[in-house]
Amino acid sequence: MGLRGEIFSSRVSSGKRTYFFNVKENRHGDIFLNIVESKKNGESAFERHSLIVFKEDLKSFIEGLNKAVNFIEEQ
Repeated sequence: MGLRGEIFSSRVSSGKRTYFFNVKENRHGDIFLNIVESKKNGESAFERHSLIVFKEDLKSFIEGLNKAVNFIEEQ
């Protein structure tokens, strides 16, 4: 197990925002996806928002995400 339970991490920067896709394992051995948006707020402060998707919900989450992305791309 990695730092704070992280077993995988990926980062995407886009303008003022950075997105982190972290795969973590909790102390019970459950694996989950933690998506974090970090946005600069002022000179040195950052605003962070976090979303957790558990392994058992991942398939339906991705299906919903793909539908939303497809809709946006078609517009």
